[in-house]
Amino acid sequence: MSKKSRSKLWFLVHSWLALPIWFFVLIVCITGTLAVVSQEIVWLANPDIRASKPSDDAEPLSYDQVISAIKRAEPQVIVQSIIRPDETHFALSVDLSYPDGRSVEVYVNPYTGAIQGVSPSFNFKQFTRALHGWWLVPFTNGYSWGWYLVSFLGLPLLASLVTGLVVYKRFWKGFLRPTLRIRHGARIFWGDFHRLSGIWSIWFIAVISITGTWFLIQAILGDNQISISSEPIVPVIAREKVPMSAPGVPSPMIPLDEAIEIASQRIPGLETSFVVLPLNAYSHLQIGGRGWYPLMYQTAQINPYNGEVAVSHLLSNRSTLEFVTESMRPLHTGDFGGLWVKLIWAFFGLLLSMMVLSGLLIWTKRTALATLNALKRSAKAPRQAAPIPAMSIETTEGNR
Repeated sequence: MSKKSRSKLWFLVHSWLALPIWFFVLIVCITGTLAVVSQEIVWLANPDIRASKPSDDAEPLSYDQVISAIKRAEPQVIVQSIIRPDETHFALSVDLSYPDGRSVEVYVNPYTGAIQGVSPSFNFKQFTRALHGWWLVPFTNGYSWGWYLVSFLGLPLLASLVTGLVVYKRFWKGFLRPTLRIRHGARIFWGDFHRLSGIWSIWFIAVISITGTWFLIQAILGDNQISISSEPIVPVIAREKVPMSAPGVPSPMIPLDEAIEIASQRIPGLETSFVVLPLNAYSHLQIGGRGWYPLMYQTAQINPYNGEVAVSHLLSNRSTLEFVTESMRPLHTGDFGGLWVKLIWAFFGLLLSMMVLSGLLIWTKRTALATLNALKRSAKAPRQAAPIPAMSIETTEGNR
């Protein structure tokens, strides 16, 4: 085999070795698409998570009314937190603690306050996000290597976007005259599909690759104990400032709805989406939600006895760097604008998965044909006759 043929054969071996990487990228894209709508899939499969209205004119209960309804059903239970999803068709997620030490998350109807079911400790939503985000590799000491492996894909994805735009000359014409030939064979179809889907997904690929790269940087910073957060540390309530209704018995906390009103005055436009009740007599009540900027939460820590705001973490408190980095996760997952944003993210996630698949098919077919041609050339190459040693020639001539 000539030197050129050997080099080409090694290049083909190198190309085949890249096949597992392509499959890995494809699986990450598919699992990411599922993770975006995983909560909606759970909603379709599990009636307990649905917020069913008892009547057409039913109004959602306030947080105090929800707690009262839970207490009527189970007087001994302690409500630890309440999360109200952005979509109104989802039930409330409530963390409960029982006197025997059990802690469970339950689904509560926002219109009746009835407990509809218990959330499993590891449901489909958590499974798909863990599979996509870190391939179920456990976090034993800092971020898992699965997190690094997946987030590293943000770099080649961004590089593929840039190189694709460079290779595809005058790509903007694809917006004006989209071409998808379906009657010219699979090779032509998948080539057109790959280019066309890539053009219309430019913004989405940029968002996913940049935010994915941030997750890699986040892991590196976290494992090196480097923080860029400006969130203040919340001090506990001093013992002498805890009011007592009886010796050793703290006074009841203010109504939760009153505390939410106080937080809304501190944070204009606040749409409260979660509350975390005090863990003990010295803890604050935490109230949080989104405001005019849907990519970031704002929170207020409130004294549960007198309603004084101890600490707040607002948009204005964030640095420019923090403002950008905290926006990365919702931009990556599409979890910031309700169902329609999730559906848009899921559609383009599916489109990105198909684009990777089409690239994989094109690359595999091209590599397979090149390998087959190389093997045929190697088999048809004429074999050179072995040279006769000079001594043998002289001996032969002497015998003559």
